[in-house]
Amino acid sequence: MYRQGDVLIVPVTDEAVPPHVAHAPKEPRDARGRLVLASGEVTGHAHAIAGPGELVREPGPFGPLLLRLPEGGRVVHEEHAPITLPKGWYRVIRQREYVPGSVRIVAD
Repeated sequence: MYRQGDVLIVPVTDEAVPPHVAHAPKEPRDARGRLVLASGEVTGHAHAIAGPGELVREPGPFGPLLLRLPEGGRVVHEEHAPITLPKGWYRVIRQREYVPGSVRIVAD
């Protein structure tokens, strides 16, 4: 398990990846060609990965992301040390917080 700020990255086995992921639309890369796991609403910084891979959003209000890194990769962010990930599949989960009457994604 890996954590960078408000992003949790959990390795998953190939068998744990739902079959619909193979046909699900992939999240687009940003203008710099990166896979953005989370964008900072306040700072404009991003938790991102450059290089080969794909990112798929699972359905639901907090839509965890599934990340595939066929060659491994590095998660970078302007305010955190980079994290090296081995090749494989990962579930990317944003930290949530409770506010009276609802739950929301933590704003960065």
